[in-house]
Amino acid sequence: MANRVTIKSIALDLGISHMTVSRALANSPNVHPKTRDTVLKRAAELGYVKSSAATAMRGDSTGIVGLLLPNLANEFYAVFANALALLCADQGLHLMIHLTNDDATREHLAILRLREVQASAVVMVPAPGAAADLGRGFSEMQVIQLIRTGDHHSPSAALLVEDRGSIGAAVDHLAKAGHQRIGYIGGHAALSSGRHREAAFRDALKRNRLSPDTAVIRLDPPSFEMGHAMCLSILEGDTAVTALVCGGFEISNGALDACLRRGLKLPDDLAFIGYGDPSFYRWIEGGISSIAVPVEELAGKAAELLSREVKAKNAGIISFPSSLTIRKSA
Repeated sequence: MANRVTIKSIALDLGISHMTVSRALANSPNVHPKTRDTVLKRAAELGYVKSSAATAMRGDSTGIVGLLLPNLANEFYAVFANALALLCADQGLHLMIHLTNDDATREHLAILRLREVQASAVVMVPAPGAAADLGRGFSEMQVIQLIRTGDHHSPSAALLVEDRGSIGAAVDHLAKAGHQRIGYIGGHAALSSGRHREAAFRDALKRNRLSPDTAVIRLDPPSFEMGHAMCLSILEGDTAVTALVCGGFEISNGALDACLRRGLKLPDDLAFIGYGDPSFYRWIEGGISSIAVPVEELAGKAAELLSREVKAKNAGIISFPSSLTIRKSA
């Protein structure tokens, strides 16, 4: 087994001091450019890999940041992760992705792993439930919450989607079209996003003089299967719902799948407004109406907050408005 290449072995190979090699690898301005180029070239030839632990011990940033997502089946999470990874690479940051499945224990373990590698920051969709006490190490890590907010230690920022306007506009549109009984499927109250979207739906009903009692509201942990099952329960019940609004990406896809599998014609049998607006919504049934979320803008802001120039600042809550697109289904 070959010996591990270290700063000292590179120094010995080049016949210079290990401090000079260390400064050259850190791109210090105190090292002559020609010497730095020589060190970098030889380090690459020997297969030198920087030690994150050693970097952290010197008090330097490891350049490691974490991304905690419930899953990658959700198109929003997948697109966000892809965009953020590319933006981080442009800044010389290494993005480590962990999937929590919205489980607090998985989230706890993921953050512990990030601490082990001396990650300087984490972008996370908080799992529902009380946050685990992860001690001082978590408080020293920059925490950027995404989509939802949770009871985590001293978040540096929260990047949220403002849905009130779009969900309200969806109900306004349906009410104006004459729909009196409108269904809604959304995340449960344990999620801040679920609470806010449901409140927006209820407020819009009242504004349009529609009693919430006449609506059919289904709330549960969001998933494709949940959206499918809840939509079927609405369609098979004695509710006479003529329109449906969805309050989540996977929920929307599951509900749409249930409608299409039953052979419903949208909007003749049911007016449908989804959430997330994936590209294929434009082609199904002549176009699926949907609430779109600015995923690229969210990723761009997250990358900006992770940059070395601004990451020490507490940005607070930053909201991005969603937008409603009406197509044939509504």
